[in-house]
Formats: sequence, structure tokens, C-alpha cells
Amino acid sequence: MAITPITQVSGTAVPIPGADIDTDRIIPARFMKCVTFDGLGEFAFYDVRFDPVTGEKTEHPLNEERFKGASILVAGINFGCGSSREHAPQSLTKYGFTAIIAESFAEIFYGNSTTLGLPCVSSTKENIDALKAACSADPTLEVTIDLNAMTVTAGDLSFAVEMPDSARHALLSGRYDPIKELIDNQEKIQATAALLSYVS
Repeated sequence: MAITPITQVSGTAVPIPGADIDTDRIIPARFMKCVTFDGLGEFAFYDVRFDPVTGEKTEHPLNEERFKGASILVAGINFGCGSSREHAPQSLTKYGFTAIIAESFAEIFYGNSTTLGLPCVSSTKENIDALKAACSADPTLEVTIDLNAMTVTAGDLSFAVEMPDSARHALLSGRYDPIKELIDNQEKIQATAALLSYVS
């Protein structure tokens, strides 16, 4: 049985400054000693949210009260570059994000995000900048990502977004988790294995 399809994601959004935000900035390596991914959310963007000397909160958008509860992250170009650590999208989902809108994404980060059911859509710099400005002006603005229409809507702002067809199909059909696919098809797997002479 497939997972519930993801056709639309709505929520308030927080704009994250900068380009080429790598996975080490999303989740510093020293927090990856966990056995499970539980609890990683509190360490998302830790080194830019907290001063390394004083430990005090910085002026990072995620520390701003007005963006509290935002579930959609808006970023720049090449988001999630660097290492292939799965902990990066895991920390973002555990933090509370349900989707990411950016100019572009690193390929491995994109794949890891899709497997978690975290839609990542991209658009032009002009559209992303306009969305960031709109969310900064009104942090209560509801942003909607429609994966059927492939659009983002936020108040009077509306623009087209892109994502690979394979990721879009997986999310829309609820077949984005390969582990769940294996678990759901154990009988078919065993039946096929029984027909193979080289499988004992």
C-alpha cells in the first residue's frame, strides 16, 4: 500500500540568506553521532543560529519570532551542496519543514529529500527574490506549493516552479519511500526469488 500522496503543501515560509548552503551548514558534522535521526531538528543551521563564542542566538531568520512555526524554507542557488549526508534533510524535516523552494538544489540532497517526502521545487532568482520579499514583509503570508499545477502561490504572487518528473511522480503517487516499497511487496519479492535458481 502506497504512502499518502503529496499533491500540495501549504504553510508560512522563512527566507534563508546566502547561496551554496552546504550540508555542513544545514547540520554540522559533530551532531551526526546519533544512532537515529530523532532530535536532529534542534541542531539544524546550529552554527549560524548561535554565536560560536558566546553561544547566544544570532540574527539568523530562524531565530526571529516572526518566522516561528514556518514550515516552508525559501533559499537561493545550489542549496544542499557539499557532502551527501542524509542527516541534512532529516534535520530539516525534524525541525518542522515540509517543503523547500530554491533557485536550485544539489542532486544528492534533492534525492535524499524526496525519499523523505520533502518536496523541493525550484524557480528563477527573480521569483525567489520576490517570494523572500513577500514573506519578509508579511511572515503570516500563506505559501502554497501545488505539485499538480507546478506553481507556488503566496497572496497576489504566483509563479511556475520545476522539479524532475521522477520526483514529482513519486510524490504525487505516494511512492517516494523505497524502504516502504520493499516492505509492502515482501510477498512478491519472495515469490520472484523462489523462481531464481541462484537464490537459495
